[in-house]
Amino acid sequence: MGSEGFQQSEPRLCKNGCGFFGTAATMGLCSKCHRHLRVEEEQAVSDKTAMEKLVGDFMLIKTRVASPPPSSAESAAAVGAATGVESVSKAAAKRCSSCNKKVGLLGFQCRCGVTFCGAHRYPEEHNCKFDLKAAGKDAIAKENPVVKADKVVRF
Repeated sequence: MGSEGFQQSEPRLCKNGCGFFGTAATMGLCSKCHRHLRVEEEQAVSDKTAMEKLVGDFMLIKTRVASPPPSSAESAAAVGAATGVESVSKAAAKRCSSCNKKVGLLGFQCRCGVTFCGAHRYPEEHNCKFDLKAAGKDAIAKENPVVKADKVVRF
């Protein structure tokens, strides 16, 4: 009675010939073959997007190489000129400015902008031109602004 409007079709074998039965919902494939097909499609899509990303990154790098940014020595000179500190070359930063000893990774950067070894790192050891007293006074003045109240009116 209730099955008169619904016709059952004959079961069909999988289109890949694996021996299992396929359905119309899975395009005539069995569940295992259909899952394998979906994984391959997703892999192809992800490979395509990854390739497009790589090509885009390559084009970005290619445009950067075509117009190189200013070198670090030029930018350091510009920063040094803006702050009033003498610029120091990269090779000189690996040696102490007083005794010319190699400092490697342990070079101490002074406030005057020069690199020194452990023996010459203190300002009095390398005749530093940086005014520490004035810098300290400025720092204290910035941290502790003067607060002045209005006149107090007595009643």
